[in-house]
Amino acid sequence: MSAPRPTTRQRSSSSISISNAIQDIRCAYLTRLAAILTSPSDIPQPGQIHTNPASKRKTKSQDRLPPSRGFLIDLFTMQWMIHPSPVTSLKMIVITLVAWLNWRVFTPDAPNPLSPLLFLSNPVPRHADDPLSTTRYAKSYYDILFVLFYVIVFSFLRQFITLYILHPFAVKIGTKPAKIPRFLEQAYTFLYFLSAGSIGVWVMYQEPTWWYRTEHFWLEYPHWDMKYHIKLYYLLQTSYWLQQMLVLILRLEKPRKDFNELVMHHIVTLWLILWSYLINLSMIGNAIFVTMDVSDIFLALAKCYNYVQPGHWLGNVIFGFFIIVWTYMRHWLNLRILYSVYTQFTLIPLENRRWWTPDGVWMVGWMQWQIFLPILALQLLNLFWYFLIWRILIRALVYNHLADERSDDEEDEGDEVKKE
Repeated sequence: MSAPRPTTRQRSSSSISISNAIQDIRCAYLTRLAAILTSPSDIPQPGQIHTNPASKRKTKSQDRLPPSRGFLIDLFTMQWMIHPSPVTSLKMIVITLVAWLNWRVFTPDAPNPLSPLLFLSNPVPRHADDPLSTTRYAKSYYDILFVLFYVIVFSFLRQFITLYILHPFAVKIGTKPAKIPRFLEQAYTFLYFLSAGSIGVWVMYQEPTWWYRTEHFWLEYPHWDMKYHIKLYYLLQTSYWLQQMLVLILRLEKPRKDFNELVMHHIVTLWLILWSYLINLSMIGNAIFVTMDVSDIFLALAKCYNYVQPGHWLGNVIFGFFIIVWTYMRHWLNLRILYSVYTQFTLIPLENRRWWTPDGVWMVGWMQWQIFLPILALQLLNLFWYFLIWRILIRALVYNHLADERSDDEEDEGDEVKKE
């Protein structure tokens, strides 16, 4: 009889132990996450001891952001999305870049399987009758990989910018400690929408739809072969909004009173982005992006200033200018887009008003309402916030106090200015 092999049995036992440990950690994390997502608002319960709000806020934040348990566990449990350090997400990015570079160096003649994560896929050959035309890109299933990878990139950027750039800046300019978390959220929002809004305006400037010549949403349909910058802009916007939805679900930001409306806004936004991309309506998608992003620049700026200098006259001026921009961008221009969908849909060439996947056309009659209704839902949400904005303005004029209608007084201690 052969002697037993304890080494193999020991190795097998160790593997099982590690596997069980990871499973236990994952179950504990998911249980904690479920408790966070289903927890009621911070209304004192019968018999609950009232503690200092600041200490309660610190404890809740620590509960919501558990410490890292190591790269692999953070990776498989999605804890990299909620851990405040950007190290894990940075490792994921660096590993991908190094693997892509190794493949390129050692097997340069073979297609690199990691390229769809980093670069746009599915270039379309140039037209034979126009050799000077730029390379265009069609949709591809690889776009999903691109979007998911840049969700990780945006997670890293958010964590890195807020922790290592904006937080020291907030302390330096004298922001009150209780307001620093909100300041960081809005300062990052300001930086993103300043970039996205500027790029969106530049993208529109290159197209016949420049400044809402709405007939061109339809006359050149389908827009299935996109210029490089249009496809890149669209997919990066998708990554950002998907990452923001995860931020909302994981409660990385303290929820406010209109949490449900904000979730609905993100759902409608993602629906519009994905559906317009799938049915080749990138021009109307770009137009809607611009109306939302440009107005958000001034919303975030007004909030940031009010966190630092509450009640200052310049904050009121910025807020007043924001209302003008919001009214024009989110209502006047969005209503023009709605009117175009309702009245100009028939400008689509007759041969393209059919459902035929090989040609990239999807514009059968009922699709008009599939386009119209989500934009209308977005407008209704904007009107809800518009009502709150005007209530804030009226109270500011009467009481000389600019206060956020959405704020939870106990948690935010006077956060100002509405959050879209």
